[in-house]
Amino acid sequence: MPTPPEDRELSPYTGWTRAHWEAAADRLLLDVRPFASPGHGLVDLPGPRPSWSGPRSDGLEGWARTFLLAALRVAGAHGEDPHGHLDRYAEGLTAGTAHPGRDDRESWPPMAGTRQAVVESASVALGLRLTRPWLWDRLDDRTRQRTADWLRPALGPSPVDNNWWLFGLTVAGFLRDAGIETDRAAATIDRSLARVEDWYLGDGWYSDGDNRAFDHYNAWALHFYPVLHAHLSGEKDLLDRYGPRLRAHLDTYVHLFDANGAPVPYGRSLIYRFAAAAAPWLGALTCHTPLTPGATRRLASGTLRYFLDRGATDERGLLGLGWHGPYPPLVQEYSGPGSPYWASKGFLGLLLPAGHPVWTDPEEPLPAERADTVRPVAPAGLLVQTTAADGLVRLHNHGSNHVHGAPGEPDDPGYARHAYSTRTGPSTGTAVSDNHFALLVDGTPTTRGPATPLTTGPDRAASLHHPLPGVRVLSATLVDGRAELRAHLVLDAPEGTPVRQTGWAVTPDGPRAQLHPVHGYRPEVLELPTGETLQGPGTRTLALHGTTHGPTALFVALASLTGEPEPVPVRDLADVRVTGPGTLTVTWRSGTTAHLDLGALEPRL
Repeated sequence: MPTPPEDRELSPYTGWTRAHWEAAADRLLLDVRPFASPGHGLVDLPGPRPSWSGPRSDGLEGWARTFLLAALRVAGAHGEDPHGHLDRYAEGLTAGTAHPGRDDRESWPPMAGTRQAVVESASVALGLRLTRPWLWDRLDDRTRQRTADWLRPALGPSPVDNNWWLFGLTVAGFLRDAGIETDRAAATIDRSLARVEDWYLGDGWYSDGDNRAFDHYNAWALHFYPVLHAHLSGEKDLLDRYGPRLRAHLDTYVHLFDANGAPVPYGRSLIYRFAAAAAPWLGALTCHTPLTPGATRRLASGTLRYFLDRGATDERGLLGLGWHGPYPPLVQEYSGPGSPYWASKGFLGLLLPAGHPVWTDPEEPLPAERADTVRPVAPAGLLVQTTAADGLVRLHNHGSNHVHGAPGEPDDPGYARHAYSTRTGPSTGTAVSDNHFALLVDGTPTTRGPATPLTTGPDRAASLHHPLPGVRVLSATLVDGRAELRAHLVLDAPEGTPVRQTGWAVTPDGPRAQLHPVHGYRPEVLELPTGETLQGPGTRTLALHGTTHGPTALFVALASLTGEPEPVPVRDLADVRVTGPGTLTVTWRSGTTAHLDLGALEPRL
């Protein structure tokens, strides 16, 4: 399929137009066709291993997630379907729902015995809702009945107490619109939204369950489903509630995108890649966004191009299990070969008509391209730091924990690091952890474990963690421009305990990392091999070492990550004076002065 010519007048940053999005959607859909079952009921994509739900569930996943892409493509074209996408999925509905659970080449797994089917039911239902005039309304009565029967179990309570509640919401929204089980569907909608309400923390941020799991699920699930449901159902009261929350979320979220299009890789399910563009598109679709139309398209097109230009699809045109190309350490056990196609959500913008300003206005720069910014995310304990000179984004983490995290468990590299960026790691496996402060016990570094946020302000974030029984570490990050001050106050560690601070894990052709000891560390800066990350092989990470002296030990370092080719040393970007056991003053090269009293933060718990 030919690629449309770039339009650098309309899209000076990416060159892409609506025609490129339509062509990309068609290519992805055409390239999965060889892997469909004879009756098109399953899409069995090749991969290194099945998910923990098994091959049958994976085949449903491949079907459902690519169906959502087909639905967005055809609904956005008002039913025009020159490639016959919906005809194939209509045949698949008939074949897949005829005998659920049967051991044949077409049948879907029943929801009662396969929890993952609950997840996929949302993509099935949303696809049917979007394409109702061109698919559902043209199905024969038997297929409609069987499809509804297969979807019905999703109206029950969620089997997982997190964003999964929104899958039932999505199924209920379709069934209610279709006049099926309307009372039960309405009750499911109310119950699902009420449960998610318990996790709303303000400023546009949810926790993904009864914990402190903050990641891209905020955008591509916890906002995506309620806001889109409110929009599709035309319920003004719901949109008046959830729309402003989406706008508040986007006010920070749009700062997580690099000038090169990359979103910050943190959290889980990063194989969904350009699903990160779904929430910005949704803001434009519902008129709840801080972005102009041109900036929205610049963000979304930049993100899609970032991945497609860097090997997200293989020689067969299939999305693989990784970030750029395949990267097994990134993949959770629940993911299978069809999982990456949750990225289909990133094509939500196709629902906006071709004449909408989001497609016709010239592209405008991203926040990371316009000015240096620091954005605190108080509910999540996060601090976003961007620099316009290189368009690079850094995310400092003082409050997000793993969805399954608990004291004593190994750290999850997607949640436990003190910092993430759009052009680095994190390191994984047995490699030294990047952006990590550890006590060394017989040479073994301690984990961070769940971090308790202490404060988040205009230039800083701080947290507390317990690396060992009876030992507390108060940590803070202050930023200015590209410079970072990293301070740790270690309380009640045994005398002479070794500590280590690591910096950014960078590839040989990546950005420049710097790390400079200020207080408590020895003067030597070591460079440690940290192996392959999602950015590529051969990463190296700078490290500092020190030793505790007494029950209160302060360790301070300056760090920097920059795309500048010849950056000045980070030690020249700040003058730091330690004024007490846990206090300091820093004067940045910009002329601003900041004070930090780590000890004063602990009583706030």
